Amino acid sequence: MHLNKENPMKARLTSIRALTATLALALGVTAAPALAAQCGNGPGGFNQWKQQFAQEAQKAGISGGTINSALMPTKYSSKVISLDRNQHSMKLSLDAFMQRRAPASFVKKGKGIIQKNAGLLNSIEQRYGVQKEVIVAIWGMETGFGANSGNMNIFSSLATLAYDCRRSAFFTEELLAALAIVDRGDMRPENMRGAWAGEIGQTQFLAKNYLRFAVDGDGNGRRDLINSKADVLASTANFLRQHGWRPGAGYQEGQPNFSVLRDWNRAGVYQKALALFASKLAN
Repeated sequence: MHLNKENPMKARLTSIRALTATLALALGVTAAPALAAQCGNGPGGFNQWKQQFAQEAQKAGISGGTINSALMPTKYSSKVISLDRNQHSMKLSLDAFMQRRAPASFVKKGKGIIQKNAGLLNSIEQRYGVQKEVIVAIWGMETGFGANSGNMNIFSSLATLAYDCRRSAFFTEELLAALAIVDRGDMRPENMRGAWAGEIGQTQFLAKNYLRFAVDGDGNGRRDLINSKADVLASTANFLRQHGWRPGAGYQEGQPNFSVLRDWNRAGVYQKALALFASKLAN
């Protein structure tokens, strides 16, 4: 997730225009030309940026109610910037990564979860063709099976990162998508709490992926990746299937589905750990 070396304003404008078309389809509105709020470094210009971005969001089809309830209360977060500048977990060895994200206690707990939720997981595997142990392994590695989904305000996190010049184009799209999730009726702004970089729910979907791949697994008419276990697990399987997962094929390194794990997480150590964790759950 790195910005190209092109002009940051040009990159943001391009990304906004691309996402505007997607939001128009998702929300049933007419796409309008996008402006580009000026990014900055430090809290000084955040409130001015927010006013400019509110205009961008409105032109992208976000309702005034969502802008007022979700975007306007956001605050610049120095904590988010600090966390963004200090990411180290993906530099660990495979053994160290497994100890941190998929320890033996998780293998034991994961096997119990598979047994306890056999009906739900079997129906998801039958529908999407993704092995149940892979879905449960992702659930465990991302949030400890839903125990630690994060408690930071999604909108303040994403607004801070969209304003910050380092990866402004990327997080501008994520912020617009998060606003669209509220506009679509899936979540209320006050319930949108998650990880520091805006990951949402029990398997940590980025907002754009939530908008594109989240499904209503429990049949209540909403896609709730924070509170609904059925929505979480079905949406995770749908993401993998939509990225080319081949039903019945293997997922270890060198097998057909291993490459799909890269679409879930770009870090090689994560992909290897996920495949290993899933194999332990299956045995």
